[in-house]
Amino acid sequence: MKLKTLMMAATIVFSAAVMADKVVLVSGSQLTGKAGDVVGDSIKFVSDDLGEVMIKLDKIKTLESSREHVVQYTDLTTEKKSLAVKDGALVEGEKKLDMSNVKAVDPIVETWHGSVNLAASMARGNTVSENASLTADLSRRWEKHRFTSALGYYFAQSGDTKADKQKTENRFELSAQEDYFFLTKLYGYVNGKYEIDQIMDLDYRIRLGAGLGYQWLEGVDVAGLGKMSFNQELGGAWVKEKYDRGYDDDFATVRYAHHYTWDFAKTEGLKFFHNFEYLPDLSDFAENYIIDADVGLSWAFSANWQFLAKFEWDYKSQVAEGVKHSDLRYILGLGYKW
Repeated sequence: MKLKTLMMAATIVFSAAVMADKVVLVSGSQLTGKAGDVVGDSIKFVSDDLGEVMIKLDKIKTLESSREHVVQYTDLTTEKKSLAVKDGALVEGEKKLDMSNVKAVDPIVETWHGSVNLAASMARGNTVSENASLTADLSRRWEKHRFTSALGYYFAQSGDTKADKQKTENRFELSAQEDYFFLTKLYGYVNGKYEIDQIMDLDYRIRLGAGLGYQWLEGVDVAGLGKMSFNQELGGAWVKEKYDRGYDDDFATVRYAHHYTWDFAKTEGLKFFHNFEYLPDLSDFAENYIIDADVGLSWAFSANWQFLAKFEWDYKSQVAEGVKHSDLRYILGLGYKW
């Protein structure tokens, strides 16, 4: 029985050794483990000794692997091929892979991403209050297109007793934007936003716009600090708003906006973000304008769950009589992401 067990164990170990992928670097160093996806000019490799590492293809003398890779051609068709590496180039068998009509190897699968975040608090005693906010976002990036959308609902009420509680916030907003990339970084956009705010006596505000944007960075690792994305937009918009106190307005604006994200390299799952939007009235730049901005942090502590902390600031220079111009919100909550 013992002999049979030893033979089975030896067979398993031998099979694992045979199945393991092997990398020989230009320097002469060798690694064994499992080859992963090709990412740009590098390949992921899970080393038996070092764990997951990214190895530049031009640093590889040979990589022996039977792993299948997805090859995407310039016409966007795909094909699975068993690829290895020889002298810094991808090869199929002994033949070098012709990259002239290859768009990508192991391309990132286009899929929807989003999150739903909830924050709430309650107080009893000298003050009786309830606060809640629900925010959500949804986005997807294609070859030439990008879609982003966001939703927010904010509610708060407080008082000395349950009987005299008054609403201090009751706001809803929904926005969406579609981008089309003419070039790698240059794109055109159309967008819209709908808002209601009971405390501000805003029955509704509708914004529709279009313009151009430039994607300076998109998931780029900057100086080893982490992946950063930054884009700026300039265009025009039309705004129509109606207040409960009899103040109505509609006007054309120019629109400037920027969006920035930073995924920290040293702290896995931690992301900083900042968004800014400025819309001045074309006929009265100094006196009539809208500013929307936020800044915050999210921390994905698991594959699907995150903590969210952010500030949001909304400002409208011209409002109905008796209504404040500015709203500042502090949000600390828990979110589900995908």
